[in-house]
Amino acid sequence: MAAALLLPLAAVAWRAEGWAGLRTSDWAALRFTLAQAAISAALSVLLAVPVARALARRAFPGRGAVVLLLGAPFILPVIVAVLGLVAVFGRAGVVNTALGWIGVEPVSIYGPHGIVLAHVFFNMPLATRLILQGWQAVPGERLRLASSLGFTPADMLRRIELPMLRAVVPGIFVVIFLICTTSFAVALALGGGPRATTVELAIYQAFRFDFDLGRAAILGALQFALGIAAAILSLRLALPSGFGAGLDRVTPRWDASTGPLRAQDAAAIALACLFLLLPMALVLGEGVFHVVRLPDVVWWAALRSLLIALAAAILTLALAVPMALAATAPLGAWIETVGNLSIAASPLVLGTGLYILLLPVANPVALALPVTAGVNVILALPFALRALIPAVGDLRRDYGRLSASLGLTGLTWLRRVGLPRLRRPLGFAGGLTAALAAGDLGVIALFSSPDRATLPLVLYQLMGSYRIEEAKAAAVLLVGLSLGLFWLFERGSRDAT
Repeated sequence: MAAALLLPLAAVAWRAEGWAGLRTSDWAALRFTLAQAAISAALSVLLAVPVARALARRAFPGRGAVVLLLGAPFILPVIVAVLGLVAVFGRAGVVNTALGWIGVEPVSIYGPHGIVLAHVFFNMPLATRLILQGWQAVPGERLRLASSLGFTPADMLRRIELPMLRAVVPGIFVVIFLICTTSFAVALALGGGPRATTVELAIYQAFRFDFDLGRAAILGALQFALGIAAAILSLRLALPSGFGAGLDRVTPRWDASTGPLRAQDAAAIALACLFLLLPMALVLGEGVFHVVRLPDVVWWAALRSLLIALAAAILTLALAVPMALAATAPLGAWIETVGNLSIAASPLVLGTGLYILLLPVANPVALALPVTAGVNVILALPFALRALIPAVGDLRRDYGRLSASLGLTGLTWLRRVGLPRLRRPLGFAGGLTAALAAGDLGVIALFSSPDRATLPLVLYQLMGSYRIEEAKAAAVLLVGLSLGLFWLFERGSRDAT
């Protein structure tokens, strides 16, 4: 695993010709990458605070569905969400149609503001879930004591809520900042031009348009240095623990029982749901009627995406299980560190390094599909380990001594004890990997040829050629493929138990 990650990075470092090879436009791309990531992260956190606060202090029918909705953008294919945002904010979208009715000039979604909007769409739900965990980590006894002392809403904000936010928001901001620096598909679809080119988009342009491997390698090294710096900073900042734990719990809040505060919370939740649901509804609601008329090239691309997703899921689990078992053994903490190294890596950087490694010995374009699957394995492994390592630790504590007394070791222990009790986290890890791999538009954009395009790439090409009806139908197919794979892995793990 270390070799699969570090060899491409070493190839990038070897091929790079030093910082002197960077052009003025490349430094502009770095400045824009940092600026849009900072603005996107700040807006995501600021908009998430009132939504998380409303969910933390309101119990209502459908609350569980709203919390579930907040997790959907994480596995939603990026290019589908971009198409949905274009349907709302594009030239012929809902917003510009409404502006035309009142005589206002249309707005364009393309450019820096479009990139920021898409990043907020993806990351505001993540920020909401993490901040919600911070709110629900506040002990109920502290809230009851505040009520007995007659705290007003302003007192609650100053004495309890703001200290919690100061503790968790910096870590959430840095995590989202890191995500926004490596979102290639958003920049590819909505960016471009001197004012809206990120470092990853500059890598793609140097690679595909100029075939300048030296410049692509320099930019790749710059992107990796940026990711490492953000990852190190994120490790030094606190995040709410127990991702997803306790999100169904609501502590009664006596300070929030007034009518204006109820209306404020209801508005925050309603606007968040509208922001997340409207783009998807416009794409999927119209595209579902055109799926049967999709050309054969789309169906073949869907088959390639399915095969990549299944291969990535199987390989990820095959790596994650022994690594999780070893990481929970004595002196095994370093193994988890190796598995998490790819958090700071970018698919475009890994793709550039692999192309440099493969070029002397093989045709990289002919290996586009296996390389895409392999990169998705590297990128998905940290998520799989995060799901498996705590479960393996519990398994060792609960069954370790009994297994030793019965002489169960090796493959026998894995078959009789380990795998049956790890099906739930295995199903989650496999489903998440398959969903992310099916919707990936990263390495395939570097390596692909027309006869090896995956479904996300074909969807992007349909958007670029303004075949919007076919693009929406392909989006329906891609969403069904990604969510269907996630559901099948999850359902299979539940049925097995």
